[in-house]
Amino acid sequence: MTKPNPFADKLLVGQQQYRIFSLAKAETTFGDINRLPFSLKVLLENLLRNLDSDAVTEADIQALVDWQKSGSSEREIAFRPARVLMQDFTGVPAVVDLAAMRAAVAGLGEDPDKVNPLSPVDLVIDHSVMVDHYATEQAFTENVDIEMQRNHERYAFLRWGAKAFANFKVVPPGTGICHQVNLEYLGQTVWSEQQDDALLAYPDTLVGTDSHTTMINALGILGWGVGGIEAEAAMLGQPVSMIIPEVVGFEFTGALQAGITATDLVLTVTQMLRKQGVVGKFVEFFGDGLDKLALADRATIANMAPEYGATCGFFPVDQITLDYLKLTGRDDSIIARVKAYCQAQGLWRQPGVTPIFTDTLHLDLSTVVPSLAGPKRPQDKVTLSELKQHCSDAKALEVKAAKAPEAQLVNEGGGQTEAKPTDRSFDFNGEKIQLDDHAVVIAAITSCTNTSNPSVLMAAGLLAKNALAKGLKRQPWVKSSLAPGSKVVTRYLEQANLMQPLEQLGFYLVGYGCTTCIGNSGPLAKPIEKAIGRADLNVSAVLSGNRNFEGRIHPLVKSNWLASPPLVVAYALAGTVNTDLTTEPLGQDKNGNDVYLKDIWPDNSSVAAEVAKVQSSMFNQEYAQVFDGDASWQAIEVSQAKTYAWPDSTYIRQPDFFRGLTRKPKPVRDMVNARMLALLGDSVTTDHISPAGSIKQDSPAGEYLQQHGVEQADFNSYGSRRGNHEVMVRGTFANVRIRNEMVPSSEGGVTRHYPSGETMPIFDAAMRYQQQELPLIVVAGKEYGTGSSRDWAAKGTLMLGVRAVLAESFERIHRSNLIGMGVLPLQFPTGTDRKTLKLTGEESFTLRGLNSLTPRQKLKLVITYADETKQEIDVNCRIDTGNELAYYQHGGILHYVLRRMIGEA
Repeated sequence: MTKPNPFADKLLVGQQQYRIFSLAKAETTFGDINRLPFSLKVLLENLLRNLDSDAVTEADIQALVDWQKSGSSEREIAFRPARVLMQDFTGVPAVVDLAAMRAAVAGLGEDPDKVNPLSPVDLVIDHSVMVDHYATEQAFTENVDIEMQRNHERYAFLRWGAKAFANFKVVPPGTGICHQVNLEYLGQTVWSEQQDDALLAYPDTLVGTDSHTTMINALGILGWGVGGIEAEAAMLGQPVSMIIPEVVGFEFTGALQAGITATDLVLTVTQMLRKQGVVGKFVEFFGDGLDKLALADRATIANMAPEYGATCGFFPVDQITLDYLKLTGRDDSIIARVKAYCQAQGLWRQPGVTPIFTDTLHLDLSTVVPSLAGPKRPQDKVTLSELKQHCSDAKALEVKAAKAPEAQLVNEGGGQTEAKPTDRSFDFNGEKIQLDDHAVVIAAITSCTNTSNPSVLMAAGLLAKNALAKGLKRQPWVKSSLAPGSKVVTRYLEQANLMQPLEQLGFYLVGYGCTTCIGNSGPLAKPIEKAIGRADLNVSAVLSGNRNFEGRIHPLVKSNWLASPPLVVAYALAGTVNTDLTTEPLGQDKNGNDVYLKDIWPDNSSVAAEVAKVQSSMFNQEYAQVFDGDASWQAIEVSQAKTYAWPDSTYIRQPDFFRGLTRKPKPVRDMVNARMLALLGDSVTTDHISPAGSIKQDSPAGEYLQQHGVEQADFNSYGSRRGNHEVMVRGTFANVRIRNEMVPSSEGGVTRHYPSGETMPIFDAAMRYQQQELPLIVVAGKEYGTGSSRDWAAKGTLMLGVRAVLAESFERIHRSNLIGMGVLPLQFPTGTDRKTLKLTGEESFTLRGLNSLTPRQKLKLVITYADETKQEIDVNCRIDTGNELAYYQHGGILHYVLRRMIGEA
């Protein structure tokens, strides 16, 4: 008989009684929790509710309460999120894995229905629409039509998944971005469900297969991004294993000055927290300044937690939370439940009460100034007034680099060559145009980060209206687009009569999805692409997104700047970032007078007046049929079979991960005489490891698709083909901007095979090593795996034959993903790195004792150099918890879960 949980209690809200697990009762057993950070109180409730003396013990709860003594803990706990959120790029391979698991279970003679999500899963199709058409009234319809044609096989597969799996819902394409849909509709702050004889109330929590899942923290909902692999395990009933995190408090005081946007604020916060170092930590915001931050502003800040490196950026629940829930059409009963529950549980923000934090930062909101971030990293803030000088400094560096002897070398293995400046002029729509360095060729109002915020969108619309009144126009070489994360956005812009001025400047609706922010910016006009290529121009994109890593936005665009929506419009008017918009004119009015940014920037009262027109009815109307989809979605035929009939498809293929699955795991083999596949520097992102953008015709992935009868025009993107492991393994380390130090002066996915010394694509080298039955290792610098929670960055690494990744440090999600695929993360000891060891790629590596690992164990790595000399170093095993060790020993987390389902683990 199950022992009653001693912390169960009752909460009456109106006429409805709920069962809760009382933090007040916990205090009588474990001690005072009044000054525990709010985010850790949510974890505490999670432990109380799931207390079973097995996965969760009273010692776990005591360790969390005792965290207050030092602001840190080494205790591993098991967190069980209420639900899982997915987007289609990461969701498709997750559903492919589930379908493959069903096939494997059936192959072992078991019921395929044993493979089913146990937690609610919402998958929002938002990553597939591309900006093929823009600046016309038909752009949206044309882009959606192309999207449905390109992705029919993927969408048919997702439709099957929605029918085949329990607890699995799909939000169709053309609806919105997953995080904005989550913020505006799915999230409830306090969840409820029928459990046995009672209605249970508890904090809404989640994990998501996109790193920007953190956006939901703005609603007091604890959630963060995990790899698709870890998310699959969570939805199949496995807890998320984690060390009780450190929590950095970030205090806001004061208020933003007139004309300062949430984007300016978040870029400032991102720079501060990156400098502080918060990787693997929670960040929790507090202080009187929160009273001056609208929920949408908080959401912008929470969204970019991956950019400042934190696991999450949490905002406690207060009246502003309730007001937003009401604005977005949540039911009154939900709002009442949230208020009563949070006040009863000590989860309601009280002015003047400061929790204990591991460390604390402070920001006076009045000191924030207009800012952008770039050209390659979101934490590299540049103030608006400094941007022109930055362009000048960048040009000087380019000139210096061009004069260096190595700059004249041709990149080996088919990469880039040093271009020589030639004609920058071209004819475009009957006009003679000269394109210069730092010209803005893409201006995109995009991404959930900012399109969830009515104030910055209304500001963009008002700026467009004011610009038109002055006679300003978008420069003809600028590809402009508007891609909101929700249909509510266009509804309130139309209501405010601000869609028309945006459209007149070229910002027509192109789709409801991530578009440019995810790299789906689509092609530039051919004359522009040719001019960039001829003169090797350093052109720019300006976008209201959250990511600007190399090669992400467009392969020809070297500099990418994150900016607020009104600044996106302003730079489309200027046509270049090589200007100081604080002192130089945007253009001239009808009378030839200079027009400055300050002349058209809307004042706060005008913006506030438009924001006040946003109504709950807009959200209710747009979300009433959120799961229905349009006629083309509903017309997709769906099989009723429990197991998927794998078609002959270049989009969806049964992966090899579970072929030959045994009921018991085989012992882990030592890594002997491993060869290096890549030698990489600092801040290698998951975009570098597994690009989401375009597929080059002469790449291994492009050659594969052509061999299977796919024309280049139909390649689509790496992101859209994540359901086909043959494409994705060929695309691993194939980013056009990745730099492998084994091939100096190179750019692109090339390496050297040893001992032959031949230069070739990384995929080809990996296949040759597999024929030689040699394991592989990747060596890298700091912050390896920064960026998106991209499961294929780990899956592709495994499929290339890589057994271990040795780096100076890892970004949290990617380290977890590597373990989830059975790849061993190893960390250099302090003071040792690839440079001190003088590694070139000619070495071989031996690591023994892998079948007797313990978490965080120090291991002896023997390096054999080309001259046969040997060096032995200690490396740190970055398997941090017992659960992670079990996953690794089973060959990956999904193998472990699958064996548990059939009673073999």
